[in-house]
Amino acid sequence: MITRRIVLNKLLAYLNRETTLQELVAWSEDVIMDEDFDPAETDILMDIVGYLGAADSPGFELTWEVCYDFLTRLGSPVKVVPVAAA
Repeated sequence: MITRRIVLNKLLAYLNRETTLQELVAWSEDVIMDEDFDPAETDILMDIVGYLGAADSPGFELTWEVCYDFLTRLGSPVKVVPVAAA
Protein backbone atom coordinates (compact mmCIF):
# COMPACT_ATOMS: atom_id res chain seq x y z
CA MET A 1 0.00 0.00 0.00
CA ILE A 2 1.30 3.42 -0.95
CA THR A 3 1.34 5.82 1.99
CA ARG A 4 2.22 9.44 2.54
CA ARG A 5 5.61 8.34 3.96
CA ILE A 6 6.49 6.28 0.86
CA VAL A 7 5.72 9.16 -1.51
CA LEU A 8 7.61 11.59 0.72
CA ASN A 9 10.67 9.33 0.78
CA LYS A 10 10.64 8.94 -3.03
CA LEU A 11 10.45 12.69 -3.52
CA LEU A 12 13.23 13.31 -0.99
CA ALA A 13 15.40 10.68 -2.68
CA TYR A 14 15.00 12.58 -5.94
CA LEU A 15 15.80 15.95 -4.34
CA ASN A 16 18.86 14.44 -2.63
CA ARG A 17 20.02 13.00 -5.98
CA GLU A 18 19.71 9.44 -4.76
CA THR A 19 17.43 8.70 -7.73
CA THR A 20 17.01 10.23 -11.16
CA LEU A 21 13.99 11.95 -12.62
CA GLN A 22 13.55 9.02 -14.99
CA GLU A 23 13.53 6.57 -12.06
CA LEU A 24 11.03 8.71 -10.15
CA VAL A 25 8.74 8.93 -13.18
CA ALA A 26 8.98 5.16 -13.80
CA TRP A 27 8.20 4.42 -10.14
CA SER A 28 5.22 6.77 -10.23
CA GLU A 29 3.85 5.26 -13.43
CA ASP A 30 4.17 1.74 -11.97
CA VAL A 31 2.51 2.75 -8.70
CA ILE A 32 -0.45 4.36 -10.46
CA MET A 33 -1.06 1.16 -12.44
CA ASP A 34 -0.34 -1.54 -9.86
CA GLU A 35 -0.63 -0.31 -6.28
CA ASP A 36 -3.32 0.55 -3.77
CA PHE A 37 -3.19 3.88 -2.00
CA ASP A 38 -3.90 4.56 1.65
CA PRO A 39 -7.70 4.96 1.58
CA ALA A 40 -7.59 7.87 4.02
CA GLU A 41 -5.27 9.81 1.70
CA THR A 42 -6.05 8.54 -1.78
CA ASP A 43 -6.87 11.98 -3.24
CA ILE A 44 -3.65 13.73 -2.19
CA LEU A 45 -1.46 10.73 -2.99
CA MET A 46 -3.00 10.15 -6.42
CA ASP A 47 -2.65 13.86 -7.22
CA ILE A 48 1.05 13.94 -6.31
CA VAL A 49 1.99 10.55 -7.76
CA GLY A 50 0.06 11.34 -10.94
CA TYR A 51 2.01 14.56 -11.39
CA LEU A 52 5.31 12.79 -10.68
CA GLY A 53 4.43 10.21 -13.32
CA ALA A 54 4.19 12.99 -15.90
CA ALA A 55 7.18 15.00 -14.63
CA ASP A 56 9.16 14.20 -17.78
CA SER A 57 6.47 15.79 -19.97
CA PRO A 58 6.10 19.44 -20.99
CA GLY A 59 3.73 21.24 -18.66
CA PHE A 60 4.57 19.03 -15.67
CA GLU A 61 8.08 20.24 -14.87
CA LEU A 62 9.26 19.26 -11.41
CA THR A 63 10.35 22.72 -10.27
CA TRP A 64 11.46 23.64 -6.78
CA GLU A 65 8.08 25.31 -6.21
CA VAL A 66 6.23 22.13 -7.18
CA CYS A 67 8.45 19.99 -4.93
CA TYR A 68 8.04 22.43 -2.05
CA ASP A 69 4.26 22.33 -2.46
CA PHE A 70 4.22 18.52 -2.55
CA LEU A 71 6.43 18.23 0.54
CA THR A 72 4.21 20.69 2.40
CA ARG A 73 1.06 18.81 1.36
CA LEU A 74 2.69 15.57 2.54
CA GLY A 75 3.19 17.14 5.97
CA SER A 76 6.93 17.78 5.69
CA PRO A 77 7.64 21.37 4.75
CA VAL A 78 11.33 21.90 4.10
CA LYS A 79 13.94 24.48 4.82
CA VAL A 80 17.06 24.54 2.68
CA VAL A 81 20.29 24.52 4.66
CA PRO A 82 23.67 24.48 2.94
CA VAL A 83 25.96 21.55 3.66
CA ALA A 84 29.70 22.09 3.78
CA ALA A 85 31.53 20.51 0.86
CA ALA A 86 33.54 17.44 1.72
